[in-house]
Amino acid sequence: MKIKAIITGATGMLGEGVLLECLRDADVESVLLLSRQPSGYAHPKLRELLHADFQHLQAVESQLAGYNACFYCAGVSAVGRSPAEYERITFDTTLAVAQTLLRLNPDLAFIYVTGAGTDSSEQGRSHWARTKGRTENALLRLPFRQAYMFRPGFVRATPGQRNVLKLYKYVSWLYPLFRRLGSNYVSTMAELGQAMLNAVRGGYPKRVLEVPDIVTLARAQTAAHSTPS
Repeated sequence: MKIKAIITGATGMLGEGVLLECLRDADVESVLLLSRQPSGYAHPKLRELLHADFQHLQAVESQLAGYNACFYCAGVSAVGRSPAEYERITFDTTLAVAQTLLRLNPDLAFIYVTGAGTDSSEQGRSHWARTKGRTENALLRLPFRQAYMFRPGFVRATPGQRNVLKLYKYVSWLYPLFRRLGSNYVSTMAELGQAMLNAVRGGYPKRVLEVPDIVTLARAQTAAHSTPS
């Protein structure tokens, strides 16, 4: 199938990495970045839609139709934010985008990036984990053609990425050790991006994917679908 994807969060580390995988994948026909600021990338497949308020997309709805996949990589850290602010960004904004895209694209596959430790029960002590779990559960109740919740842990950036967290820059040289000792929590950015694309292409038995699922799914069809960017 030809994938026409919307990506959010492309100015962050995970969204940028997913974008790079989409641009080099032969099955991806076009990519629309829904973003608040320019990504700095240019490519024949790529178009950017800059919009400040993701909770109110009425003014740009005509540009959001005609897609069959959304890779929702936008998100913020809970550090330094009040519970109400974190819920507004993580839950309210995500659901507003998802509901709009579903209405405009009934055949949409929606993949949401949460994180290892997300609390599906919504009952745990950690506010961020409960909020992420609440968001996952709400998305899974929507009638998407496919919906998958991806929970990456430590992710090694793709060489050449511009938006890499400072901590990752300092510890990336330890990646081989992390992978050997903590394989249930460690993957590469390429694996995350390819797993998302493979989920759209062929599905996956689980709707919530932990790191081992992400790595397994990434290996399913990667060799057959990559081309030089």
